[in-house]
Amino acid sequence: MKLERLLAIVMLLLGRKRISARELSERFEVSQRTIYRDIESLCAAGIPVAAHTGMDGGYEIMEQYRIERQYLTMEELESIIVALRGIHFTMDEKLVSGLLDKVSALVANAGSGQEGSETAQQMMIDLNPWHSGEAERKRLDSLKQAIASCRHVEFDYTNGRGEQTRRTCEPMLVVLKGYVWYLYGYCLLRKEFRIFRLSRIKQLELLPTSFVRRESEFTSEPLRWDSMLMRDRPLIRLKLLFEPASRALVEDRYEPEKIQEQPDGKLLVETVQPDEPWLYGWLLSFGTNVRVLEPRETASRLYRKAMEICKLYPDYIHEH
Repeated sequence: MKLERLLAIVMLLLGRKRISARELSERFEVSQRTIYRDIESLCAAGIPVAAHTGMDGGYEIMEQYRIERQYLTMEELESIIVALRGIHFTMDEKLVSGLLDKVSALVANAGSGQEGSETAQQMMIDLNPWHSGEAERKRLDSLKQAIASCRHVEFDYTNGRGEQTRRTCEPMLVVLKGYVWYLYGYCLLRKEFRIFRLSRIKQLELLPTSFVRRESEFTSEPLRWDSMLMRDRPLIRLKLLFEPASRALVEDRYEPEKIQEQPDGKLLVETVQPDEPWLYGWLLSFGTNVRVLEPRETASRLYRKAMEICKLYPDYIHEH
C-alpha cells in the first residue's frame, strides 16, 4: 500500500503545480505525519520534492523532472479506451479518433494480443442524447473555439421558466454534468457568472470582440453547480407520497436517504426543490401515483393546473 501511495503522490505532483500535506492526507486517507514520512522517502529515493511554507505552501517537484517510463497499467489503458469511445461522437471526432488510436496502440504494444481490450468488451459509455446530437456537437465545437480564443459569444437562451432572452457571454468552460452539457461563463446581461444548458442555447454566434479572462473571479474546482442553478429561485420543502408503481422513477430521481418506505409499500419523499413550472409538469407526469402532502400551496397549485388541463377537453367532461 505504501509503494502504491508513493507512486500516486509522485504522479499527483507531476500533474499539479503545488499540493499541501493536508490535501494529500485527505486524498489518501492517512495522517499528515504519514505524508511527511512519504515525502522523506521520495526525497531519499532521489525524487526532487521541494517543500514551501506559508499560506500557499505545499510540495512540488522541480519543473525539469520527468518520468520517462510508462507507468500506466493495462487496466488503466483499457479504462481510458472505454472513456474515449464514450465521448467519441460528442466532442471533436477527428481529435478523439486520433487519441483513441494512440491509446489503442499502447495496449497493442503492451502485448494484449486482442482486437479489443477485455474492459472495452465488458463496458460501454454512451454520452450521446437519444435524439441526434449533431447540433449539440456543433455548439460544443463553436464554444471550444470561443474559449480558446477568448471571444465573446451571443445566443438566444430559454430559461427554466420559458423566458427567452438574447445573451452575450464570456465563455469560460463547458461541463458535462449528469449527462447534460452546460456552458459556464460571465453573462454581460446579468453581470455575473452563470450556467447555461446547451440544449437551450439557440442561434449561437462567435463575435469578433475578445475579452480578458476574469481569472481572479473564476475557478472551476469549487463550483457548486446545484446552488448556481437554483440562484434567484424560490425553494420549497416538499413532502411527497408516491404509490409503489412509481418506485423505479422515484429511486432514479432521489437519493436513498430521502426515501422512506411506508408499511403499505408507498414511498414518502422529503426534499427541497426550486418552485418552478417544470416541477408541476414533472409531478403531473405521475398522474394519480403521487400526492403532495406539504406544502398546501403547492398541492393547491397542482390541483389548479390539473383543472386547467381538464378545461382543454370540454367535450369529455360531461362524459365522465
